[in-house]
Amino acid sequence: PAFLVCKTPTGEGDRVLLLLHEPGAGSNGVRLTMESALTARDRVGVQDFVLLENFTSEAAFIENLRKRFKENLIYTYIGSVLVSVNPYKELEIYSKQNMERYRGVSFYEVSPHLYAIADNSYRSLRMERKDQCILISGESGAGKTEATKKILQYYAVTCPASQQVETVKDRLLQSNPVLEAFGNAKTLRNDNSSRFGKYMDVQFDYRGAPVGGHILNYLLEKSRVVHQNHGERNFHIFYQLLEGGEEDLLRRLGLEKNPQQYHYLVKVVLTNTKISLLFHSDLLSIVASVLHLGNVQFAADEQGNAQVTTENQIKYLARLLAVEGSVLRDALIHKKIIAKGEELISPLNLEQAAYARDALAKAIYGRTFSWLVNKVNKSLAYKEGEFPGWRSTTVLGLLDIYGFEVFQHNSFEQFCINYCNEKLQQLFIELTLKSEQEEYESEGIAWEPVQYFNNKIICDLVEEKFKGIISILDEECLRPGDATDTTFLEKLEETVKNHPHFLTHKLADQKTRKSLGREEFRLLHYAGEVTYSVAGFLDKNNDLLFRNLKETMCNSENPIINQCFDRTELTDKKRPETAATQFKNSLSKLMEILMSKEPSYIRCMKPNDAKQADRFDEVLIRHQVKYLGLMENLRVRRAGFAYRRKYEVFLQRYKSLCPETWPTWDGRPHDGVAVLVKHLGYKQEEYKMGRTKIFIRFPKTLFATEDALEVRKQSLATKMQATWRGFYRRKKFLHMKHSAIAIQSWWRGTLGRRKAAKKKWAVETIRRFIKGFIYRNHPRCPENEYFLDYIRFSFLMNLKRNLPKNVLDKSWPTPPPSLCEVGSTAPGQMALEQKVIASEIFKGKKDNYPQSVPRLFINTRLGNEEINTKVLQALENEAIKYAVPVIKYDRKGYKARARQLLLTQNAVIIVEDSKIKQRIDYANLTGISVSSLSDNLFVLHVHCEDNKQKGDVVLQSDHVIETLTKTAMRADKVNNVNINQGSIKFTVGQGKEGIIDFISGSELLIAKAKNGHLTVVAPRLNSR
Repeated sequence: PAFLVCKTPTGEGDRVLLLLHEPGAGSNGVRLTMESALTARDRVGVQDFVLLENFTSEAAFIENLRKRFKENLIYTYIGSVLVSVNPYKELEIYSKQNMERYRGVSFYEVSPHLYAIADNSYRSLRMERKDQCILISGESGAGKTEATKKILQYYAVTCPASQQVETVKDRLLQSNPVLEAFGNAKTLRNDNSSRFGKYMDVQFDYRGAPVGGHILNYLLEKSRVVHQNHGERNFHIFYQLLEGGEEDLLRRLGLEKNPQQYHYLVKVVLTNTKISLLFHSDLLSIVASVLHLGNVQFAADEQGNAQVTTENQIKYLARLLAVEGSVLRDALIHKKIIAKGEELISPLNLEQAAYARDALAKAIYGRTFSWLVNKVNKSLAYKEGEFPGWRSTTVLGLLDIYGFEVFQHNSFEQFCINYCNEKLQQLFIELTLKSEQEEYESEGIAWEPVQYFNNKIICDLVEEKFKGIISILDEECLRPGDATDTTFLEKLEETVKNHPHFLTHKLADQKTRKSLGREEFRLLHYAGEVTYSVAGFLDKNNDLLFRNLKETMCNSENPIINQCFDRTELTDKKRPETAATQFKNSLSKLMEILMSKEPSYIRCMKPNDAKQADRFDEVLIRHQVKYLGLMENLRVRRAGFAYRRKYEVFLQRYKSLCPETWPTWDGRPHDGVAVLVKHLGYKQEEYKMGRTKIFIRFPKTLFATEDALEVRKQSLATKMQATWRGFYRRKKFLHMKHSAIAIQSWWRGTLGRRKAAKKKWAVETIRRFIKGFIYRNHPRCPENEYFLDYIRFSFLMNLKRNLPKNVLDKSWPTPPPSLCEVGSTAPGQMALEQKVIASEIFKGKKDNYPQSVPRLFINTRLGNEEINTKVLQALENEAIKYAVPVIKYDRKGYKARARQLLLTQNAVIIVEDSKIKQRIDYANLTGISVSSLSDNLFVLHVHCEDNKQKGDVVLQSDHVIETLTKTAMRADKVNNVNINQGSIKFTVGQGKEGIIDFISGSELLIAKAKNGHLTVVAPRLNSR
């Protein structure tokens, strides 16, 4: 590693800050490792609870959590377990930059984070090709669902991508809001509480890209559909439908926006839940049918039998569920029993009818939720054809499941949830001890047996065959006769009365009976005592739906309901499994899945019940520490050595503390660490040397080493500062010296080059002057042009200095021969005459005239070799005085065509390649028109009485001033050149006229307008 030295000006002089730059930090720059954060442990606590000195103290554990929470450090490790505290506010720790910071980095190289767990599992999956799983647990509101989302987002950003992979990523992320709508609800503790357990498998191909997924759901709280505790709400989807549904949709479903109209929602007031509804119409019909079921009311007839009093609701239900209304009505108030092959129809009383209605609502919602999960699974299913690979896929599982629950009133749901947590705790302790033991054995260190509470005794109490609570509950549900919740409790007391972890009012002593009701039993879980009320246990476990209601649903024409209610249920003679047995079996399968994978753990906690940021409720935290079994986790992890690191990492960090290892150690890292710990004075009982790692037993040993490193840094900083200053000053001096030499060298070279250039110029000037003098009487040529120009310049400057003093002075110096050239030669004189004529015609009238003034008019723009020989032959002896390329615009369509304009002694001739297209004798040329703008367009007006002439000619020339001047002079039409503003009219044929409109604009544009005129847009070059 390299030290980064920064000067910070203070009142006490310059202070040097040293930061260790870890290998592999990349663009993120400086990383703080776990050890480097120990220096601030008094303020922010330790990043790993394993490093707590008093690890058996619950108070020290909670104080460390409080310190970190106060500093917005919500993540802390217990070894490889992550403890997460919900901050109830947005923290800037989930950006893409943070994701990259944790990507591909060793677990302890960066501070604790959700991304570190996610990346560690992902790298293990890729490198070891072994399935992984991340177990996320905690109370409602602790942030389990958010943690799952963050992990999925991390994989979506950091995993390899392709078009197909992006589709899978999107589906994985989009499955969350769909399942949350149907499976989450507002509770007293959490506004978005998951009311089901979820295990999601994400499949990765050999490149590490997500290619598929699968979701298992556990124990949906169906009872919430028909009943919610005070202050809680039903599932989100009901409120989203009412608030987010459009008027037409609600009218079709027979719904109103006010949730107070529905008995299943009447307990709460709707808050803002505007969410766009993207669900299938059949699915929304089912959701609406549950609300209508809740509004079905009954009244007793003379015999005490229930009768439906809300026919309107039955009509809506029949349409939404696609069943016969009369059949549904009868099924709600009658029960069908098959005994010895005979069907018996028995009417229901008011209580039974209400039970049947609620059972149907729960069955419809629960089965629809399972259908929805299956639908999501189909969309996530891995398809070999879409993602071909030469290796099979690996799987990373995410378990988002309810934590241990202890309420004032605990029922069947809490019993199942806490049983699940007992199983997970059992699995956690077994796997933690197993991984610890494997690490010790691989490092060659003797394993010391760990004493811990084995909760198998509680798991057996719940799940043991014939004698467990679930077996007794099932037996009571299945036995003939009047089985009630009370008889179930009595059976429990009779069967498991001697179990040390089971207690009832009857079995308790006098003191304990005061806290136990007669319809309650108490279990001593690994996390503490929980008292359960047996009320509703049998009904919730039976989860019975009367046969005639099943038959009605099986006949539904709603495709989703039809899939949810299988006809085989009607013919299956076997009694369906109870809810507890189903849960026990699915939990057993989950344990098998988790045992087959490498696990990682995230324990979520909430700091207060008010969902407020920066508030730390110590009583609530202590409760969660207890029920999450965190102290037990820590005790197991600290049973041996508190700290372990690879020799290379340990030596790299602390080598400066020993003269023999500083600044470099050339031998084996193992030997270097041995020398280092000997120099530091480690006692034999404080550490062990493994095959690849050093194990330190006590945190205080590590803290002492870290404090020594802080002291050492100061002396190193002084030494490095002195070395740096010397190096910097010497480097600066050498740079200045080099610069001075470079400047001197450059300046000498510049002076030399200037002197040589001046000499060269002088020699060339003298040579040109002498040569010009020799050729002074020859026509102008390259040899004499410099001399002649000099003579002209000298004469004119002398003339300027000696101008006549008055108008009577007739004396004039004799000009040199070179100044008599123009006056004595015809071409030069003609060019001047043409310039004068051009000035008379165009000066102040044509916008582009000033640009033509400095350009000489030349004899012709086309040589004879550029004019077709056939044209030359056709003209016979007629000499071409001037030729120029032009563009001719057709008289009708104004299509542009390339032409040549030739001026002879008698006529203007328009030529196309080898053909003479038009000959205009000067006598027939009546005038020339041109605009006042900067365009190059002009019109030759022709006398049309001659049948040979087709009409006026519209032309464009790049040398318009030159061309028009020469044409006007040749045809003697100088006074017939018309400079127009606005538009020019011209003759198309006999009796027909065309118009050219001229408009000032930003750039030149010539096009036919909709009115049939030729429109010319030209920029203004000069303001007049």
